[in-house]
Amino acid sequence: MLETSARLLRLLSLLQAHREWTGPDLADRLGVTPRTVRRDVDRLRELGYPVHASPGTGGGYQLGVGARLPPLLLDDDEAVAVAVGLRTAAGQGIEGIGETSVRALTKLEQVLPDRLRRRVGALTAFTVPMLHSGRADPVDPAVLTELAGACRDSERLRFEYRDHAGNATHRTVEPHRLVCTERRWYLVGWDVERSDWRTFRADRITPKPPHGPRFAPRDAPADDLAAYVSQGVSTAAYRATAVLRLLVPLEVARETVGPSDGVLEAEGAQSCLLRTGALSMDVLVIHVLLMGLEFEVVEPVELTERISAARDLLGRAVERSRP
Repeated sequence: MLETSARLLRLLSLLQAHREWTGPDLADRLGVTPRTVRRDVDRLRELGYPVHASPGTGGGYQLGVGARLPPLLLDDDEAVAVAVGLRTAAGQGIEGIGETSVRALTKLEQVLPDRLRRRVGALTAFTVPMLHSGRADPVDPAVLTELAGACRDSERLRFEYRDHAGNATHRTVEPHRLVCTERRWYLVGWDVERSDWRTFRADRITPKPPHGPRFAPRDAPADDLAAYVSQGVSTAAYRATAVLRLLVPLEVARETVGPSDGVLEAEGAQSCLLRTGALSMDVLVIHVLLMGLEFEVVEPVELTERISAARDLLGRAVERSRP
């Protein structure tokens, strides 16, 4: 009886991998005959698990969506990863996720064996998170799951979108992917009315169902979507843009320059390029100086002129301020 129960748990664990298994594959994994697999599948169904079976040579078994959440079966590393992820999420930027994460973490830690509880406790107790000093823009988790589901199902989205000034427009978009940074979530999608790719801040999206119809997914606008979004929100969105050569290694620059500050590009062992933007050249001068990194201007010449003017202004202020 114990052997059968352990085999059922192992079978359920395999089915929870969200892929379709053939009978012979499951039999091979479990070390039993295909007939035993069929009997075990029937037992799982009797226990309330919706195990679907597809007939034919290309068919197999798959765990479907049920009326209730089945217990998750995690190995040691998976359990530790989930627990640490919940602890991290408790302090991060999705609206309301902190309390929800704490509740889920409490339930998980109640069933963790002592050896895993000690691993999780040590990792969290001796880790200090270095969070972004800027203000986060919380997103309703229900909105994120709705956006993610539309991406998964290739289903057109209808939503109201507010720009930085608070003006609202109604959009119909073929969603492609969600991209997250330390502070914000973005939706990359094909804007149907504008016939072009667009990037939308998720915290400014208000879904307006019903959604649909289904669409054939397009090729992504870039191989590296993270870099694509970074360029869009840090450079392409601004009138004043520039290319700077930072006189520090790329890994050092990444410690200061975030995805919303600009796009970094490797150049040499001791330097890298930064493409960035701002509302005006004067604001761009301040933006660059606040980074606190040694640099030189690649383009445009106007930025060099503005920096020279700022240097002269500051120099005169220093001279007048001397005792």
